[in-house]
Amino acid sequence: MHIWNTIELGLKEIWAHKFRSFLTMLGIILGVSSLVAMSALVTGMERGMKEALVAIGGLQKIRVEFQPLPVEQRHLRDQATGLTINDVYGLRNNAPLITKVSPIIDWRSAVLTAKGKSFNPFICAGVWPIAVELNEHVIQHGRMFNEIDDEMARNVCVIGTATRDALFGSPEKTGHEIIPLGETIFIGDQPFTIVGMFEHYESIQDKQVRQLAKEEPKIQTTNGTPRNRGWSGRQGGFVYWLKNSTVYIPLNTMWIKIKSGQPGFLPSIAGGPRLTTLDLRVANVDKLTPAIQQAYNVLTSTHQGIEDFTFRTQEDWAERITSSIRNARVSGGMIAAISLLVGGIGIMNIMLASITERVREIGTRKAVGATTAHIFIQIIVESMVIAFIGGLAGILTSFALVQSIAKLSPTDNAPVITLGSLLVAFCFSVIVGMLAGLIPAVKASRLHPIQALRYD
Repeated sequence: MHIWNTIELGLKEIWAHKFRSFLTMLGIILGVSSLVAMSALVTGMERGMKEALVAIGGLQKIRVEFQPLPVEQRHLRDQATGLTINDVYGLRNNAPLITKVSPIIDWRSAVLTAKGKSFNPFICAGVWPIAVELNEHVIQHGRMFNEIDDEMARNVCVIGTATRDALFGSPEKTGHEIIPLGETIFIGDQPFTIVGMFEHYESIQDKQVRQLAKEEPKIQTTNGTPRNRGWSGRQGGFVYWLKNSTVYIPLNTMWIKIKSGQPGFLPSIAGGPRLTTLDLRVANVDKLTPAIQQAYNVLTSTHQGIEDFTFRTQEDWAERITSSIRNARVSGGMIAAISLLVGGIGIMNIMLASITERVREIGTRKAVGATTAHIFIQIIVESMVIAFIGGLAGILTSFALVQSIAKLSPTDNAPVITLGSLLVAFCFSVIVGMLAGLIPAVKASRLHPIQALRYD
């Protein structure tokens, strides 16, 4: 029997029982669409998490922080220098696996004021210009302050869009772009000139929502006093909010003009400012462990053996991302597999019922020369045709399902349908159809022609 003739017979059988065939395909349609939708959600989550990881420096970033002395060294606390500029130069000269070093003096309680408004940025830090590159910042307007600004301890700053929104107004509220270059803001009691502004950081989903909001007219509501939420909220994820809420000033400016005048601030006993943290960058993540060892050796030397420092990396976060994605894929795959299994059982039941109705037809075909293999292949092909059509319909349904999920339950990470997920779901549906047809095919192929012709 020619394969195309068999497929034609299968299509005719489906057309002859349209409603029954639709109900049979429904399980496959739901299984395929749920598998694709689950894969799209997980892929979107994975991309969003990885994008956030890159936004804070990626796995190549190492942070050096202060830690209390270990018990056996607490009698040496008066000799503890803390993190200093000497550590920076030591790492730059004696740790070849470390490509970038950025000293940081942080001021968590900083209050920024301008034009009668105030704002508490999440990060207000004195840094070197290299901090922009190390922390994956992008200057969209103006410039980053340079080495001369730092050496002269000039009162210049680079701000994020959250600071702009809070002190000068947001583009969403005013209807036009606001670029406050050259404006003066006060950090504490010190006036600073804005020389640069970072780009606005947000997830892909938030960017799409914002673009859509520009195109659609605003809806007036009476639910409370009208207010504008701006772009400075955390709906884009904590990482993006943190970067938007960053203010950088020169390191020496922070030390000489701000921190030195604060009560309780102590310079390092080695001279120079006592740093809050150090940010390091390695060229290759594969060299992360030996790079940390090099940094440990250098800092142990510059601190004269006193271990008042520790290292923090993004490895734990990366492992949590990997674990979350793996668990989501497994659980989602199991749910979709159950749906496809139910669809396969539906196909098997319908094919068994179809065989019961077609016993005399099968007997006639065997009587005129059809072999056992011909009957077996015919039933398998009919089952696979049902699954094939159901798989195609499931793929089409999955696009509508993903769009509905994205609208009804929006998240920071937009779902992403990939070609791979479509192929996997479709192939699984066809395989399920083939397996579901095995038992009916075996039953039909074993019918004896004489007994089948006598069947009433």
